[in-house]
Amino acid sequence: MDAPEIFDRSLRRRRRDRAAPRFAEHDFLIAHMADELADRLAMVTRTFDRALILGSHGATMAPRFAAPGRMIVQADPGFAFAQASKGVQCDEDRLPFADASFDLVVAIGTLDSVNDLPGALALIRRILRPDGLFLGAFTGAGSLDWLKRALLAADVATSGGAAARVHPQIDVRSAGDLLARVGFALPVADGDRLDIGYGDPIRLLHDLRGMAATNLLVQRSRNAPGRAWLGALFEQFASAADADGRLRERFDLVYLSGWSPSPDQPRPAKRGSATASLAEALKPRP
Repeated sequence: MDAPEIFDRSLRRRRRDRAAPRFAEHDFLIAHMADELADRLAMVTRTFDRALILGSHGATMAPRFAAPGRMIVQADPGFAFAQASKGVQCDEDRLPFADASFDLVVAIGTLDSVNDLPGALALIRRILRPDGLFLGAFTGAGSLDWLKRALLAADVATSGGAAARVHPQIDVRSAGDLLARVGFALPVADGDRLDIGYGDPIRLLHDLRGMAATNLLVQRSRNAPGRAWLGALFEQFASAADADGRLRERFDLVYLSGWSPSPDQPRPAKRGSATASLAEALKPRP
């Protein structure tokens, strides 16, 4: 059965196109993830000749992953970002590339809003050559902790009920399980946290809009916030802000890495093949 469509694909493309012209003013989160992935790639002691970047965000990502002799193909769900990077417009769970096309795939900041994340990861594994590397990063569970609570409180205060304003998020453990489930070898998932200071909630909302990270749910609230709702949101901000009138919002980032299976990769020893007893090794020495 097809995965349920919880994200509006058309809206996702439009939101990315809307963000593209002024993305550089709000790119701090994507830039942080890209720099971290580039640092991790630099520690891998092998060469990659054909790389694919998913989430090109215009022409801003490729220079971080450039290397002598490396060909880089770029793709993005948004037309404007894809056009700016001279890349391909496509969704990650509908990749148009042939099997074993790349030896490196880097996904930056978009996998958290894919309708079929297991399917997207499976496609990424398929387009990797044997012993190819996948690196990914996205905003995960725990992010926007204050905003989630403040939106709920503003909804309850003004309408008596909660509206769908923030989409579900994936935690580190679930992300790692997905890597193993779709067949990546040596899967690793870990996390990082950024706390960003804001002087008012509107700046936070503008940053989310500017990085194309606003609500994309199919069953989202379509009611435009009114004056009373915004007043309730500011009240929530005032009650949570520090003595300087600022609030630190939380972004929990998930990082993924995995290798396309290859006969040459190291494998765990077979169960029961040990030649020494762990219990004996742990006994105190006289």
